Amino acid sequence: MSNLFRRIREDIKTAFARDPAARNTIEVILCYPGLHAIWLHRPAHFLWTHRLKLLARLLSHINRLLTGIEVHPGARIGRRFFIDHGMGVVIGETAEIGDDVLLYQGVVLGGTTMEKKKRHPTIGNNVVIGAAAVLLGPITVGDGATIGANSVVLRSVPPGTTVVGVPGRAVEDRKEPMSLEHAKLPDPVSEAIRLVLEEQERLDKRLRRIEESASLLVSPDELEAKKEEIERLFEEDE
Repeated sequence: MSNLFRRIREDIKTAFARDPAARNTIEVILCYPGLHAIWLHRPAHFLWTHRLKLLARLLSHINRLLTGIEVHPGARIGRRFFIDHGMGVVIGETAEIGDDVLLYQGVVLGGTTMEKKKRHPTIGNNVVIGAAAVLLGPITVGDGATIGANSVVLRSVPPGTTVVGVPGRAVEDRKEPMSLEHAKLPDPVSEAIRLVLEEQERLDKRLRRIEESASLLVSPDELEAKKEEIERLFEEDE
């Protein structure tokens, strides 16, 4: 029993550490569905591992009704796990989650096969998974990785790596402590478009020099205004 209360106190401390909006202990206990989902999952997982699977599934179903978070009772979850604004989070049966992991709303740890085997992701320690990210299959996300919001991850992620996009692509190896500022994550699609625009600008300048040296009449470029507008948009995003 004392161990149970130690875990609950640890969960509450984790909520304060992860959410700057947390004001007092009573508020955290009563108003944090992410904590409620974890607390209901633990007895459900206990029932599942002791072959009381119908009761386990029933308790997990009640968990979903109360919190909007669906955690299969077979999922294994480590310590100091926190779900922030957890509505729509789905964690599959064979998912494994390490310690000090942070999930935002709408995250899915899903499977990709109908076979009764390991089919859901394994998440390492100190991982941050952004809102609405979808991780599918028996992939592994290494310790200290960050998954950007709305990413779709289909392949394993090395430790300390940041992944963004659809499908998810590694954009950097992060050596510093994890950041919650997902808006500052690199955007590989935006960077690719920027490189194309820069190359186009160089080609335009070379072509103008050739035309001027040959004294050719050049008609106005109808796309120039549109290109300048796109470039302004990129500059505003920086």
